Amino acid sequence: MDFVKMHGCGNDFCIIQAEQHLDYSALAISICAHKTGVGADGLIIVKQNPLEMIFYNADGSRASMCGNGIRCFARYCLEQHLVNDFQFDVITQAGIMKIEIISRQPFLCRVAMGKPVFNNAMIHISDDLNSFGRLLRIEGYRLTIYSFYMGTIHTVLFVDSLHSEVLSIADKICENALFKKKTNVNFVHILNERKIEIRTYERGVGWTYACGTGACASAVTAYRLGLTKKKVQVELPMGTLEIECMKENIMMTGPATLVYTGHLEEELC
Repeated sequence: MDFVKMHGCGNDFCIIQAEQHLDYSALAISICAHKTGVGADGLIIVKQNPLEMIFYNADGSRASMCGNGIRCFARYCLEQHLVNDFQFDVITQAGIMKIEIISRQPFLCRVAMGKPVFNNAMIHISDDLNSFGRLLRIEGYRLTIYSFYMGTIHTVLFVDSLHSEVLSIADKICENALFKKKTNVNFVHILNERKIEIRTYERGVGWTYACGTGACASAVTAYRLGLTKKKVQVELPMGTLEIECMKENIMMTGPATLVYTGHLEEELC
């Protein structure tokens, strides 16, 4: 089986075309393993007619969307001649994402990521609190967190520094009993009204260099609280995303980088 490895701001993926006989969950675990596989944060499956992105985390769990992944998906489709235009739609479990290719060299695309959904049912949360923020007491910390659906389940909290000790309990927040299906955790440091920096702990992955939906969730929260303008630069350890909070959509602009192409042996599949 042929595959392509790409990354979006350091968030890396193996990309394959859909095949009916494959157990995608098991394949994600084997191909994403860093010691015995290719090594990646996730597996992207490209399904055609209609065009659909299927995404699995490195632990084999299915995720509804991946912001960095969909930019890599877009580049793959363009370079494999699966699309004929610089604007096209992609079906995901989080809805239809609209892609606009801005440039090929370097590759840059803009994605309409949909709207945030502030509904406890969407994030499988165990309390009945309907306010935007909630208080979480955990490991001796008293944290104000903001949890909602932005392509997948996200929790945002603000810190004075990305070196804050609270980052050490990211896994405890992710797996807290409040979240029946766990949560991605985004730690946000406001640099100014037009720039923020974040670190994300992803459910099913752990610490990652970048999370596109997490960048969107962080920008939405900061803008909603009046901490930033509607368009911000989101600084990540290995790159920058531009997020704009439009009335009908959250727009994400960023790169996708080709790492290499390869072939998987049958025993890994």
